[in-house]
Amino acid sequence: MSELVLNEPLLVIAIFAVLAAATGWMIERDHPGMANALRKTGYLGMLAAGLLLVAQLAYTAERSDAALELHRRPALTVSGRETIVPLASDGHFWVTAEVNGRELDFLIDTGATFTGLGRDAAAELGVRPDPQQAPLELETANGVITATMGKVDALRFGNIEARGLMVAVPQDTADDTQVIGMNLLSQLASWRVEGDKLILVPKR
Repeated sequence: MSELVLNEPLLVIAIFAVLAAATGWMIERDHPGMANALRKTGYLGMLAAGLLLVAQLAYTAERSDAALELHRRPALTVSGRETIVPLASDGHFWVTAEVNGRELDFLIDTGATFTGLGRDAAAELGVRPDPQQAPLELETANGVITATMGKVDALRFGNIEARGLMVAVPQDTADDTQVIGMNLLSQLASWRVEGDKLILVPKR
């Protein structure tokens, strides 16, 4: 019972309120004064439970909207030759890139040697391991992983385009985070961070 009170307090209030009102009706003939008090208590309990439920739903909806806003990733812009990527609320730079005709979200990681695709994304895009390259051991934020190397036909975002780009596909982890690494960034004329913006400049 104590566990129910802790986990479902609104349900407990509603049950006791209904029981109080029902008891009031049952003893109306023999104890009219007590019956009236029980009914009023029951009605007030039901009203309180209803108001608390509405407040809880409103709070949950507000928290959900706040969570969506918190994790919203601002869109990049193109100004002249520069692709400008704003810092997301999680402290990282993200872009939505088109890979072999499909859009995927990528984390730009200047500490990553290779651009990476999750296993599911690689399978859906038809990225096959290069038989001429042995699996590699790569150092990541989550430790050392084993990855096979494949190739994508084209990866595009903003005014950046890389063709025939080698990508790493992890084999011993289900992490599906796509990463843009230094093998793409090194193809650019320049890249730099200014305040909360990452500025990428392609070669002519």
